[in-house]
Formats: sequence, C-alpha cells, structure tokens
Amino acid sequence: MLYAILSVDVASSLEKRMAARPAHLARLQMLQDEARLIIAGPHPAIDSNDPGETGFTGSLIIADFDCLADAQSWADSDPYLIAGVYASVTVKPFKQVFPQ
Repeated sequence: MLYAILSVDVASSLEKRMAARPAHLARLQMLQDEARLIIAGPHPAIDSNDPGETGFTGSLIIADFDCLADAQSWADSDPYLIAGVYASVTVKPFKQVFPQ
C-alpha cells in the first residue's frame, strides 16, 4: 500500500538539511531501486525551485510499504529526522487516484 510521509522542518534548518542530504538521498534511492518510490521532494520556503538561503519548510515522500508500521519505522529512521531537520513527521495511508 502507498503511504504519504509529510515532514515539517524546524526553522533555519538549511545547514542541517544539507549536511544530512547525502544519507537521506541514499535511502530514497534504495526505495527507487526497489520500485517502491512514487514521488519525493522538499517544499521550498518561497515560490521558487531554488530557494537559496531561504531553504525549505518540509518534505513529501509517497512510497509503497507493506503496512503503516513499516512506513512509520522507515520515516523514524530518516537522516533528516535524526539530524534535527524535521520538527514533525506524519505518516498516513495514501490512495492514488491519478495518474492511473
């Protein structure tokens, strides 16, 4: 089943985010290699693909996991969470309707 992992950054977390980014991306790459990743990316703090020093306000990941507990466990091990980038993480079931 698909699960949405919605994360909210702490204020002024860009430096922490950049330091933890390689480990965070490596985990996402593993999901992609397993054909379980639907979409992933950050929420820019301003209306721009490159927010510069303004940074980001959080992230969204939609991926396939066996159950909610597995999705939550995966999210709880995110390098961004461990590094203090995320203030909160919400994991919930997601039903994809489009694209079909």
